[in-house]
Amino acid sequence: MPQTEKTVRYIAPKASVSEEVKNKYRQKRVAAYCRVSTQQEEQINSYEVQTRYYTEKINAEPKWKLVRIFADKGISGTSTKHRDEFNKMIRMCKRGRIDMIITKSISRFARNTVDCLKYVRLLKDINVDVFFEEQGIHSIEKGSEFYITVYGSIAQSESENISANVRWGKEQSAREGNVSFHYKNFLGYRKGDDGNPEIVPEEAEIIRYIYERFLAGDSHQTIINNLQNKKILTPGGKERWTYGTLHSILTNERYMGDAIINKTYTVDCISKKKKRNNGERAKYYVENNHPAIIDRATFGKVQEEIARRSGLRKVKQVGTKTELGKYSSKYALTELLVCGECGTPYRRCTWTACGNKRIVWRCISRLDYGKKRCHNSPTMSEEDLHRAIMSAVQTVAMQNTKLLQTLKTFITMTVKCDDSEDRELEIKVRLAEINDEFQKAMSLVSVDDDNNLVIEQRLTELIMEKEKLNKELAKYSDEDSANSDSKANEIVRLTDILENQPLQFNDELIRQMLQCVVVESKERIKVIFNDGTEIDQPIL
Repeated sequence: MPQTEKTVRYIAPKASVSEEVKNKYRQKRVAAYCRVSTQQEEQINSYEVQTRYYTEKINAEPKWKLVRIFADKGISGTSTKHRDEFNKMIRMCKRGRIDMIITKSISRFARNTVDCLKYVRLLKDINVDVFFEEQGIHSIEKGSEFYITVYGSIAQSESENISANVRWGKEQSAREGNVSFHYKNFLGYRKGDDGNPEIVPEEAEIIRYIYERFLAGDSHQTIINNLQNKKILTPGGKERWTYGTLHSILTNERYMGDAIINKTYTVDCISKKKKRNNGERAKYYVENNHPAIIDRATFGKVQEEIARRSGLRKVKQVGTKTELGKYSSKYALTELLVCGECGTPYRRCTWTACGNKRIVWRCISRLDYGKKRCHNSPTMSEEDLHRAIMSAVQTVAMQNTKLLQTLKTFITMTVKCDDSEDRELEIKVRLAEINDEFQKAMSLVSVDDDNNLVIEQRLTELIMEKEKLNKELAKYSDEDSANSDSKANEIVRLTDILENQPLQFNDELIRQMLQCVVVESKERIKVIFNDGTEIDQPIL
């Protein structure tokens, strides 16, 4: 039987009845998208004009039905992250509520080539057409992606050029020392009537409290707990404080009236990722830019204390996997007391014998490893250590005006006294400062020196001030003699306290005055002060 010839016929796809009816009688659901990138008045007018234009255009077309006008105002087109209206439009497209989007141009739709192609392809996959009026391109048509890519690249390039111009302008402004202040999440300052920063008194008190407690020896966590217990809110208005927030306050130079420009920089205009400036861009330091909340001396001490705490010697202790060098705010001697033989810090221990407890300090190496690493380090009684250290502090303070001032502040806080006694101690401290300055000035006097006249004038001023203070001091002495009977059992004069009365050990005071205490033997320690002064002190 002869074989018949094989034939192939093409069968065109036939739309369902429902699709034919829908396409024939249903209006095309059309939305419009417009965007302006700034909040300037002329841009706002453009935004209003675009919105009105698309409303009238879509309503005038019989086969079109207006879904909604989506408009982002004051938003950059380089990213879709913060374009709420744009993202809402995409969600409605995914739900099948929009058939076509009209927009002015590719640059209005997106200035990021990757984002532009991403969303055009996404919409094309769900059969949503995007019509770019300025370029006359329908994204759903064949070959449109090539033109969209070209025009999208041009739009991105324009954004990059604008970004470069803005960066150049900021660089010029930085060179001139113009500082921008962001008050929203900044504690202590607000924008004044003249446009410059002004101090907020109640917030400034919080800043001063943080600095004072840190210098007094409190750890970050202790300060955080105190702030939260006092119901003090963070700069961002939150109840919970973090280490980073507190550390930022303690290290921010703006609290002493200065400002560093360009601490961070934006990597590029597309990702808008910010990075810390470690030399990639120029930095500028502006001094005395605005009123200071913290004086320079205090700010400097805080930075030194931060560096000191972070640089504490690490010690490997038995039962731990890593070396420990953590700052302790509970006991000052935890970080200050070190072994003179091996240099290892001492640890506070409690000895119990026959029901009696005794506090002692022992070398960590000797405690954990015995004589293997440290042969002769002695065990020190806490009571004896405290007494010897305070004796050394009193001895050195009487010869050092700066230490004397610190000690005077401590005494007035811890010893009950009236105003006259406080003033008497102030006079004595000032007389010690005058004597110190007088000796330094005398050493500068030389033969045939033009500066001698200035020095002589200063010496005269010091002599006059000293005579005036001595008269005032004598007046207080006469008053004390007249009232000695009533005050005999009430309090010891503050000036006598420095010379005769042993002071009680105080962790805050010791942190402010001492660099370290070296245990040299059971009978002797070496006390080293922050200014480098050293004194060998016997243990009595």
